[in-house]
Amino acid sequence: MITTASRPGVDPQLAALLAEMPLTSILNADALAHMRPFSSAPVEPLLAGRLIDRSEFITRADDGAEIALSVFRPTGDRTALAPCIYWIHGGGMIMGDRVANIDIPLEWLDRFGAVVVSVEYRLAPEAHGPTLVEDCYRGLLWTAEHADALGIDPSRIIVAGASAGGGLAAGVTLLARDRGTVPIAAQILICPMLDHRNSTTSSRQFTGVPAVWTGETNEFAWRLVLGDQPEDVSAYISPALAEDLSNLPTTYIDVGTAEVFRDEDVDYASRIWAAGGQAELHVWAGGVHGFDLGFPETRIGAIARRARIEWLTRTLDGMSVERGGRQ
Repeated sequence: MITTASRPGVDPQLAALLAEMPLTSILNADALAHMRPFSSAPVEPLLAGRLIDRSEFITRADDGAEIALSVFRPTGDRTALAPCIYWIHGGGMIMGDRVANIDIPLEWLDRFGAVVVSVEYRLAPEAHGPTLVEDCYRGLLWTAEHADALGIDPSRIIVAGASAGGGLAAGVTLLARDRGTVPIAAQILICPMLDHRNSTTSSRQFTGVPAVWTGETNEFAWRLVLGDQPEDVSAYISPALAEDLSNLPTTYIDVGTAEVFRDEDVDYASRIWAAGGQAELHVWAGGVHGFDLGFPETRIGAIARRARIEWLTRTLDGMSVERGGRQ
């Protein structure tokens, strides 16, 4: 029998840092209104002293709503087309903005010379259901359409996101596959929020206990996202519902053992393998939700970030070999 006491322990270094934070198990409308202004940080300090150009663009959703995109490119003339990281921010689909956790893809810009495009999708409860993932998809189409102008190699577009952004990245990848549009080269799903049902063992283990993200906060966020149609849920907004995970690009998934999304993330990787796809899965012992997003200075956080860079290195090297073989 699973009880609230039957759960994996938290990494000691993380536990010491979390003990200093005012964690709760509950999120409501009043708390959300208070948290939203603090759910991101200025990007300017991250850009200071780095050779990065930033540009801002606008595209439009089918209903005419503006979708902002921030583009970060290495400074200087480029003779070769660069890989692209299409970044989708986290925040439970209810808070955050396009520069939230942008430090992660900016590390990849530094390392690989990648162009980073980050999308500002509409949030719940102001927007509902597939609107959020469709906004992200519209931004991806814009990116592919402007690849030449942005210096992007259209064969090396990688969709990536963290937490809710990881779930939306999975949904965008499914949309691109099913609509036969942008050929996504890889997807990186960092502790992704994939399943609105909130019914796994890990969901129950981290309900009723203060944490970074709990079963209760997850249920609250999904209720805002799904609005008044909780029974008619699209697999593009809740990718765990997708019946077919075949023909997806190579995938990286990581998650901690001490968090709500553990089991749905492990299941998603397993189903990609079952469909004949390629996925690399890391389940970090003692990792809480978003541990390397909030605590990159910890040993476990640094190792997790390094593992992604090593995977990206292998993946991009493999793409270069494939291109060379086609010439």
